[in-house]
Amino acid sequence: MVKKKTTGKGKAFTAKQLQAIRKKLIGEKAKILQELISLKGDTLNKSFKDASGDLSGYSFHMADMATDLYDREFSLELAEGERERLYAFDDAIKRIDSGEYGTCDYCGEPIPKQRLIAMPEAEYCIKCQEKNEKSSER
Repeated sequence: MVKKKTTGKGKAFTAKQLQAIRKKLIGEKAKILQELISLKGDTLNKSFKDASGDLSGYSFHMADMATDLYDREFSLELAEGERERLYAFDDAIKRIDSGEYGTCDYCGEPIPKQRLIAMPEAEYCIKCQEKNEKSSER
């Protein structure tokens, strides 16, 4: 449950607003989990033969195998990105519960309320996010 009001650009979120943000985060988590379960069922639980629909006992053409492998790798990369979003949502929920929501994890300054409304899982203010992205590009 929400312990205290937190800020976003100097203005406090009300407990009702925080609950709405928390509910939105939980809803997004549920959607992503459903997508991951579906992705796992469609991709990881099928053999190459099952995925291709080939019922014959003959071997696959190399190009078909490469396409299937590419599709699996692509699906796994999508799943990895979604897994990272799940962690971000969990962290945001924890910050709401601890009363730290709306504060930049890097500089400690308030994150603008509009940024949090658009991206409720945001951990950083825009300036620190840009720094973080630039340093990770190197």
